[in-house]
Amino acid sequence: MATKERQYTIADEKERLETYKKENNERYLNIDKFYDPSYYKGKRVAVAGCNRGVGLQLAKELTKAGAELIAITRNTSKELDELKPAIYLKGIDVQDDAKCESLKDQITGGPIDLLICVAGYSSGQRETIDEMKMPELLKTLNTNTLGHLRVISSLYNGGLLKEGSKVVVLTSQDGSFTFRPVQNPEGKDIGYQISKCALAMVGQLLSFELKDKKIAIGVFHPGFNKTQMTEVLKEVWDESGAVDPNVGAKRVLYEASQLTMEKSGTFRNTEDGLEIPW
Repeated sequence: MATKERQYTIADEKERLETYKKENNERYLNIDKFYDPSYYKGKRVAVAGCNRGVGLQLAKELTKAGAELIAITRNTSKELDELKPAIYLKGIDVQDDAKCESLKDQITGGPIDLLICVAGYSSGQRETIDEMKMPELLKTLNTNTLGHLRVISSLYNGGLLKEGSKVVVLTSQDGSFTFRPVQNPEGKDIGYQISKCALAMVGQLLSFELKDKKIAIGVFHPGFNKTQMTEVLKEVWDESGAVDPNVGAKRVLYEASQLTMEKSGTFRNTEDGLEIPW
């Protein structure tokens, strides 16, 4: 079956990889054929959480494309410093109400074309009912779910998101109820997965609220990327289709360029552009 005939992405990552190899699915296998960096030239793009991983690669790609990069980050890095963002907001912990609220006053120059919320946290522990560390679980929820909401709320209420603006939240296919029996039949990893499920809901609810404002919300799974956060799964990277973060970043940017009001609020896999069932 050709990808264009599917509505939903394939749940099992190994099966997804093998199927798309057999089909020679270029959208999945060769994002460079689809991603056009010229789309971002001159656009104002804010990335929240961009000192490393996919966030850093997004910042690099946007800078290369000629976008006006607004970097929002808790920690800095040499690579991010070298990009010389147009606006560089450091020390922004998305768990901090006041820090996030201050964003609307620190970003000058008019509305933002695209906001991408990347900031995330994983304890690296696969929590179970037998071993539950509540402070870690609360930190995960506070960062991965409420952190995105704080940033979006500040920028929206500060008049920085207007008609035609786009907002992308990077959640995960881990947030899909439908995929859990396939991907995680033994349970575990409670904190991370419920945080991503809740973030997907945040994205959909915001799409309803902002529909009349003509602000599109992208709820994106960025694919399986070889980052510091996923290093605990390093042994299955290759067999599950994990890619270098620069590939993941291009997938996200391509999908963001294709985001319309009609797609707003739908849960999508940036690997193939297809929906993820809730």
